[in-house]
Parts: sequence; C-alpha cells; structure tokens
Amino acid sequence: MTALPNLNGWIRHLLLTIALNFANPQAIVYGYLVPVFFLLAFGSVFRSDSPPLQAHMGQILTITILGGACFGLPTALVSEREQGVWRRYRLLPIPVAWLVLSATIARVLIVASAVLIQIAIARAVYGTPLPTQPGIAVLAFFLVTAAFLALGLLIAALADTVPAVQALGQCIFLPMIMTGGVGVPLTALPDWAQAVAGFMPGRYAVEVLQPCFDGRNGLPGAGFRLGALGVIGLAAGVAAVRLFRWEAGARIGRPARLWVVAALTAWISVGAVAWQTGRLKPILPEAAAWTNITEAQIAEIRFDGLPGDHDLVAPIAPPMPCVAGGLRLPAPDSHADPCPPRRTENPSLDQEFAAKLTLWPQGKLDDSGQSIRNLVSIAAVADLCADPRESEIARLVFRQISSAFEPALARQALAWIILSPDDGETLTKAPELGLFRHPPERLVRQRSVLYAEKYLGRLLGKIPD
Repeated sequence: MTALPNLNGWIRHLLLTIALNFANPQAIVYGYLVPVFFLLAFGSVFRSDSPPLQAHMGQILTITILGGACFGLPTALVSEREQGVWRRYRLLPIPVAWLVLSATIARVLIVASAVLIQIAIARAVYGTPLPTQPGIAVLAFFLVTAAFLALGLLIAALADTVPAVQALGQCIFLPMIMTGGVGVPLTALPDWAQAVAGFMPGRYAVEVLQPCFDGRNGLPGAGFRLGALGVIGLAAGVAAVRLFRWEAGARIGRPARLWVVAALTAWISVGAVAWQTGRLKPILPEAAAWTNITEAQIAEIRFDGLPGDHDLVAPIAPPMPCVAGGLRLPAPDSHADPCPPRRTENPSLDQEFAAKLTLWPQGKLDDSGQSIRNLVSIAAVADLCADPRESEIARLVFRQISSAFEPALARQALAWIILSPDDGETLTKAPELGLFRHPPERLVRQRSVLYAEKYLGRLLGKIPD
C-alpha cells in the first residue's frame, strides 16, 4: 500500500527538480549556453572538414555530458543541501535512494535536451550529418552519462559549498579538456599526453560516442572502453553513497575519505590495464588521402577538352623569368630551364607577387598535399575574380609547385585535386597576396580541377608548355 504514495512523491520530486533547474540562471548557462559555445568554437576551427564537425561530435557531446555531471548535478545538490532542503527531505517517507535517483534522472533528461539541441544546431548551421546509428547513439549516451553522473555525485558528496563544487569540478573538467582527448583530439596531443588520457574517462567517452556518427562498429567494438567507464562510474557511485550527507554542517570522517582513494584507484587501474594491454600506444594522424594516390591512377587521368591557355577560363601565361624578389630561381632540371625569359608589361608586379608567393605560409604547410591545393586555389581565385594578372599568377603558381616540391609529391597532390575535388580545404581569398575578393568555394574547387589538370599535364609532358 505504500508503493503508490512513494512513487507519487518520487515523480513530484522529479518534476520539481526539473522546474527548479530552468528557474536557475546559472543552471541554464552551464547546461545550455556553455555547450553551444563549445559547439560554435569547434565549428569555427573545423568548419572546413568534410562533412563539417562529423569527426568531432564525440568530443562535443562528451563536453556537454561532462559539464552537466561536474557542474550541473553537484551544484544543484549542494545548493539544496546548504539551504536545508535535504535535511527536510529526510523526514519524508521516501527512501533517500529514490530522491538521489530522482535528481539523477532529472539531470539525465536535462543533459539529453542539451545534446539534442547541439545536434540540431550542428545540423542546421554546419550541415553536420545525424548519427548513422541512432539507437546505438542513444544507448551510448546513457552509458557515458551514467558514468559521469556518478562522478558528479561524488563531487556533491565531497563539496561543502557551491564554490567548492566549482573548484572540484574544474579539477576534473579541465584536465580532460586539455589532455584527456576531449577538448583537443588525441592525434593532436604529444605522446605523453595521449598516455595520460588513458587514465581519464573522457577519452573512453569520446571513443564510445564518436563511432555513432562516422559509421564505425559502435558499441560492439567498444568493450574495453565501456568496461573502463563502468569501473570508474561504479567506483565513484559507491564512494558517493558512502559519503552522502543530509546536512551542510556534517563533516566527513577520515576513515570515510578512503572511499575517495578507492574511486581514484579505479582510474589508475583502468589506465594501468590499458597500458599493459597496449591500448595507450600513440595514435598518429591518419595518412592524408593524397598520399594514397598511385602512379597507376595518375596515368589514367585524361587531359582532353581542357580550355586553351589564352581562353577566358583557366588562362596560363607563357613561361616567364624565374624571379623571386629580384633573384633568378634555380631550375628544377639542371639540363633545361623551364622558365625561359619572356616579355611582360609590368615585370615588377610579377617579381613582387613571386616573392610573396615563395614566402606565403599557406603554401609551406607540413602537409605538402594541402599546400599544393592552396597554391592551385590561388590561381583559381585570381581567374574567377578576373584579376588583371590572372594568367601570370597561374604561371607563377605552376612554377612554385614545380620548384618547391618533389615531382612525385606534386604529381600525387595534383591528381588528388582532380580525383577528389571536394577533399581538403580550399582557400577563397588571400589578402596577403592581394586577392581580397572571395568567390564561392564550390566554384574555386571546380576551377582548381582545371588548373590541376593543366599543371599535371605539363609535369607529365602530356601538355606542351
């Protein structure tokens, strides 16, 4: 006869918790505005990815869940405890476990709404694809959220005041953001930081959520990661229950603090197992797609139907003196000068542009393929904007590619532009080179293909220069 009243009281507490959350400005900031800020920050950095943001949705959602766990849940619980709310709850005919479960479920629903808002904004603003496996994505969300909310309960049990919650939350949040593979991709971290990330649950959360967006195996291939999150979450949850306090003035005894050591031991144990089983080996960035272009693929490229060098589309000036900053550049082939002198209406402009192009940072990246794509984009932008020097710029770009890159690399990169025009980044303006106008990216990619074909044909000797 008591089950129904308890259930009614539990549901009332659940609804009250949700209502109080939306009445709290601080909860709105941490629960919704901060996640959206991180989404826009990622979008500004990775907007050129193809598809945009898809490769980083695991990180973005992990940040949202982590924020709700480290700040949202413990802030609400400690604030209520400071106000004496939980002391009054103690008089209710409802077990404490039901009340804590009610507060936890309310937080799950709040975090879930923030996650859905992020996915919707990413889709609407950046065109990010929806999860390829929605059912698995929902299950992965609940598993990750359960583990992190257990950490939030532990923070709430340890913190005496709301400012203490912020301090303890930052001690967990910031390390995972900076070196835990959450805020910064693992491939961008040094080897030692990648190893440290193996001792933090944030890394495993990202690796559980990300496959739901890029079509990989998903949960079936995430056994160790799910186990790691389960161990860390269970240890934190047990410690939180043992350290639970009804009143703000209650102190945690020294023996009870051993439960904190047990929770930290779970982190260390997970990292140690990952280390011993070889799961913490450095993760290198995936090889650039252009490096996989073979000579056989290059040989299959045809150069029929290209516009002439003097046409309105994709013009290229005849070979010009190899000058940069007033100096003659060495020819790539010591037996023949690919840049015989020619007359030009304003040679000083050619020399000035050549000097800038030689030093242009976007043409000297560590990724040679992307550097060459950037250079070809310059020729395309100048052509599309009808720059008076368009044909001379196209010739200077070809000379820069021919002289600054190994022939094999240049062939691969140009073939990559032709065969995969939508890959990589494409620049639409270069104010450092005097190209301030920016035509649509789609047109720049299309025109880059024409220039890449003309350049590759010349390198292969199939187009006379």
